[in-house]
Amino acid sequence: MFKRLLNLPFLVILMGIGAGAMFVPAIYAYVGDDLHVARVFLYGGTLFLILTAMIGIATSHGKSSNLARSHLLALLGAFTVLPVMLAIPFYESLRTTTFLNAYFEMVSSLTTTGATLFEPQRLPDALHLWRALVGWMGGFLVWVTAVAILAPLNLGGFEVTAVNSGNSNFTQITGTANPSKRLTQYTAQLFPIYAGLTMILWIALLVSGDPPLVAVSHAMSTLATSGISPIGGVENSAGSSITGEVLIFGFMIFAISRLTFFRDSQAGGWRQLPKDPEFRMGLFLVLMIPAILFLRHWIAAYDADGETDLMAAARALWGSVFTVMSFLTTTGFQSTDWADARSWSGLQTPGLILLGLAIIGGGVATTAGGVKLMRIYALYKHGSREIDRLLHPSSVAGSGAQARYIRRSGAQISWVFFMLFCMSVALVMLALSLTGQPFEEAMVFTVSALSTTGPLASVAAEMPLFYTDLDAVAKLILAAAMVLGRLETLAIIALLNPSLWRS
Repeated sequence: MFKRLLNLPFLVILMGIGAGAMFVPAIYAYVGDDLHVARVFLYGGTLFLILTAMIGIATSHGKSSNLARSHLLALLGAFTVLPVMLAIPFYESLRTTTFLNAYFEMVSSLTTTGATLFEPQRLPDALHLWRALVGWMGGFLVWVTAVAILAPLNLGGFEVTAVNSGNSNFTQITGTANPSKRLTQYTAQLFPIYAGLTMILWIALLVSGDPPLVAVSHAMSTLATSGISPIGGVENSAGSSITGEVLIFGFMIFAISRLTFFRDSQAGGWRQLPKDPEFRMGLFLVLMIPAILFLRHWIAAYDADGETDLMAAARALWGSVFTVMSFLTTTGFQSTDWADARSWSGLQTPGLILLGLAIIGGGVATTAGGVKLMRIYALYKHGSREIDRLLHPSSVAGSGAQARYIRRSGAQISWVFFMLFCMSVALVMLALSLTGQPFEEAMVFTVSALSTTGPLASVAAEMPLFYTDLDAVAKLILAAAMVLGRLETLAIIALLNPSLWRS
């Protein structure tokens, strides 16, 4: 029976998981005596489970001739069609919004963007839990599909390190197991890690003083890098305060490199973490940028107050470190001391630094968005090698075949992706401009969506921007940009490859 369920189309399986997850907020609302929300989620979960069963029966005997195409299409459907189902109980529970707003909220949650249209006090607790849960499931979907679907196709950042795309380290498993078996294998391998890490952080935040809903929401949002919070962010958490930020900071490391949680056959196990280029580059950014902001106090902001206040200096330094780490991993949490860090540095618009960090993004096959650290590393190595050749034209670079591939073909592919990302930014900005958005606002909203860093809109510009100020067309444009940012342009282009559509 279980084996037959696993042979169903991937999108049908995701529908069943989404419908089953509706019983979690239903139980939570019932315990909290919010009977209307409990009924909506209970009826919704039951109805969609029946619908999923009917679709599963109708499609159980149909098999696609091209499994790679079907799974890429399923991923596209998961981020565009599945939010329609997830938005229905949200819309019916709230009753004071449009369905488009509910759909935008679910696309934002499932793609781990975290852009919200609602003030925290407007939503019942069960809907806060539902948003965090959808974001958490979306993060795990990214984890599994990255290694089970995108890696064998050399997409999602794996193309940078695939020395021979026709004979990569994933060829053996690709040839011996179909995508369904790979999804099953990696789900069984990664889910205990993902759920266990979330549970550990949840308990730690509870012990540090956060209420249960806040603790579980922040734990799920940290592992999924969604930045969803029932209180508007960790800066508003009076319970855990700095202790909670330290705990969250420690778990953000899992969005820097996949080697922190996954024994990758291409890059080695966790013992290779100190040598991992993504981890080293991420650590360098997290240390360098706060140091620059901190030291600028004596370089360009010498007239600021509190120059000799050691506690103010420590708060400013910690605020920079936490916030830089948060936006590099595209989580979007701000430290309680970020305001002190801004005033300490003396910069007029430090949010532009966070915008650049969100564009860089986290590690390959993690829940983080952005361009990815591996692609930035490939471009850096290529540039460094070109400078060496200018100084020493006859020099021969070493470091093995892997490093040579990254400096040449890997850098070329990374540059192509970066140009596609820039083109996507230009097109989305143009579309938003046609809806009446000024240049600066359009740029911030676009980067927030494409990098899947929704909270970026409130800090990147000189004045905070709000998604509620957008009209219906702009919201649909940003929803499409979130899907594009999560799937990445190369995966969309791969679907347009004629060879995938040949029977």
